[in-house]
Amino acid sequence: MVKFETIYTENCLDTFRRLPDDFIDMTITSPPYDDLREYNGYHFPVKAIAEGLFAKTKPGGVVLWVVGDRTVNGDETLSSFKHAFAFKEAGFRVHDTMIYAKNNPIPSDCGKRYRQCFEYMFCFAKGAPKTFNPITQAIKQEKAFKSFRITKVGRNDLAHDHIAPKERKVNNIFFYNVGTSSSRDKIAFQHPAIFPEQLVEDQIRTWTNEGDVVYDCFMGSGTTAKIASLLDRQWFGSEISAEYVKLARQRLSAYLGEQVAA
Repeated sequence: MVKFETIYTENCLDTFRRLPDDFIDMTITSPPYDDLREYNGYHFPVKAIAEGLFAKTKPGGVVLWVVGDRTVNGDETLSSFKHAFAFKEAGFRVHDTMIYAKNNPIPSDCGKRYRQCFEYMFCFAKGAPKTFNPITQAIKQEKAFKSFRITKVGRNDLAHDHIAPKERKVNNIFFYNVGTSSSRDKIAFQHPAIFPEQLVEDQIRTWTNEGDVVYDCFMGSGTTAKIASLLDRQWFGSEISAEYVKLARQRLSAYLGEQVAA
């Protein structure tokens, strides 16, 4: 049986063998896609991982999969979409396709194309998501909206047409700082590519409640563990690199003391 507040130094496929089915409320991760960075020699089998996550995710649970594409000889790999199809074939719904846009992308000469400044955030759901706590923003709307939709009994007859809303859900393009402005934990940047902490916080708050089980199958520097713990979620993770597990434990010790197992 899996232990919480533990990072398992192993392939996530091995961690899956520790778990009962229908165990995880949410997985949030970014795989080492397209060999864009050396990940201690690890290459991951996305089909097997998608199938494993489907088995171990609770009905109504979600996987937040952050991924981009490499450009090879002027041709984008489209690995992100290959991953999406792998998760669909494993049984997940592609519930939402969000964009993680970088406020401060690394300066680069992209040749005959615009600067690349985003990655995809796919929300794969095992059935309909059981939890959705949307991020909202206040709006000043004095008049009720009118729906430009035709229904069985005519146009503009939806229930909310006569209610002036006070807030609305944010759009599905999220902007975050990357690099050293994405975390105060400078030790984390010994890892080649860390999650912006705000990205992880926003997504964990949206798709889980306190006490839910959050998993990261590529734990890296431990951002998912840190944020899940601070938000009172139960968490565990997998990380095949002993070097990164050591790094994550050092980082997390400032928040969790010596209780993080590996």
